[in-house]
Amino acid sequence: MADLEQRIAQGRGDEPADLVLRGAQVFDLVTGDMISGDVAICGDSIVGLGARYDGREVIDLAGLILVPGFIDTHLHIESSLVTPFEFDRCVTPHGVTTAICDPHEIANVLGLEGIRYFQAASEHTLMDIRVQLSSCVPSSHMETSGAEIDAEDLRAVMGHASGIGLAEVMNFPGVIYRDPGMMDKLRLFEGGHIDGHCPQLSGRDLNAYCAAGIRTEHEATTAEEAREKLQRGMRVLIREGSVSKDLHALAPLLSDITAPYMCLCTDDRNPLDIAEEGHLDHMIRVLIAEGASPLAAYRAASLSGAEAFGLRDRGLIAPGRRADIVAVGSLAACDVQHVFCAGRRADAAAFAARGTVPAIGRHSVRAPAIGPQDFRHASNRAETDVIGIIEGKILTAHLHERIEPVNGDKRPDVARDLVRIAVIERHGKNGNIATGFVHGFGLESGAIASTVCHDHHNIACVGVDYADMALAATRLGEIEGGFVVVQGGQVLAELPLPLAGLMSLEPFEAVQARLVDLRAAARSLGVTLQEPFLQLAFLALPVIPALKITDRGMIDVTRFEILS
Repeated sequence: MADLEQRIAQGRGDEPADLVLRGAQVFDLVTGDMISGDVAICGDSIVGLGARYDGREVIDLAGLILVPGFIDTHLHIESSLVTPFEFDRCVTPHGVTTAICDPHEIANVLGLEGIRYFQAASEHTLMDIRVQLSSCVPSSHMETSGAEIDAEDLRAVMGHASGIGLAEVMNFPGVIYRDPGMMDKLRLFEGGHIDGHCPQLSGRDLNAYCAAGIRTEHEATTAEEAREKLQRGMRVLIREGSVSKDLHALAPLLSDITAPYMCLCTDDRNPLDIAEEGHLDHMIRVLIAEGASPLAAYRAASLSGAEAFGLRDRGLIAPGRRADIVAVGSLAACDVQHVFCAGRRADAAAFAARGTVPAIGRHSVRAPAIGPQDFRHASNRAETDVIGIIEGKILTAHLHERIEPVNGDKRPDVARDLVRIAVIERHGKNGNIATGFVHGFGLESGAIASTVCHDHHNIACVGVDYADMALAATRLGEIEGGFVVVQGGQVLAELPLPLAGLMSLEPFEAVQARLVDLRAAARSLGVTLQEPFLQLAFLALPVIPALKITDRGMIDVTRFEILS
């Protein structure tokens, strides 16, 4: 960072600026005006605009519009399936200059080592990766994860430059019923930022949750739910991920009035969707197309997020702010042409010049030996609880079907789209295996398996053939985790994710190509879901109010009872 005197001198024009962006107009997110003139940058800071400046380097951006860099206010980089470095290279060109991440996926596998990995990576990436400290490892006492992190553990990783506060507090029952461990974590971050996660919470329970000092929340799936949370003083993060797609539902609520209190996030988004649609740039385009003003959309994408998370040095193109700047051809198209992160142009040379940190979490898949017999669902009663997929949501339906046992086993029923789902503990803790039924995959043959299984990241497998399911689960151990599609005893497609069973060590372009093959292979089995792999990952999440499956059995978390 340039020293104070130098920044003042360059802002006044007493000496040439380090960098001048010339010829574009600046979209001001306070007044909504377009400002003509140069933008002068000293080091990593904006020092002038609205005037003519001399510069040691001048970049001609004639005809373009400059907007502040976009801020993804909540995401799990692990769900991009690539390392933080490849995520940086994949997403920064879409205009995202700040990513506020919760590394609880890797933390649920590796504990504090996973958090420290992200903290170390943040010191080298071009975009500014902010690492929240994970509040829910494990996310529930009903699951077996690879690690446990309590308040004293979190204290050991506080103070890193990337930190903001406590990451999404998923255990909302633990908050409203004052679980002692949850209270310890909330007290540790009291007065700082605490990020929320409280799907469908309302009324006095929502009041109690907010009374804990939780101020941001990304789980609203309807405009009514989001409105109530806004009225309780929460900043609502509009989410559009690869599975959780709430943008269209919440778009009518975004206006010039509400935009200062609404932000954008992706939560979980993979390289295939980023390549085909985009990232926050996609959200901005859709919001404007659905009637939001450009001022509201771009505020939600930058300034609102900066203010919600206490990042007072960014969110505007103005003197004294961090030089996170995106050049677009038009506001409605959000067609990103150039990106600057802290005054550095995000180009191939800048990405190549970054430092790196070694991969961690190799050989983390330690599941028991699996055979076809392990996927039998023993029961003597026909009434059966079934997980019902709601596409585009991580919420699920609690269905009830009659499935008659045959020789002590309830078999999958393809005609009714009732297929086997299993969760296999893979951290080497207890070797538990649970089975159940899911409706909505459309699977007609074979099996699909994954070690991306929120939030405990055990092996999740769906299938109609037990031998194929056993092969898929076994193959995951051989490739150190990832995604596998199997049919007739043959592996049709796979994506190894050897970094903790969550992330590839390959470039994002290679991951994208593998995902294309995986999606085609899944569809060849009859799968109709747009995003079957991450949809599968969320079926084992036991902290959303609906029927879920964990490695200890089927859970109805509205009552917190083991059903089978």
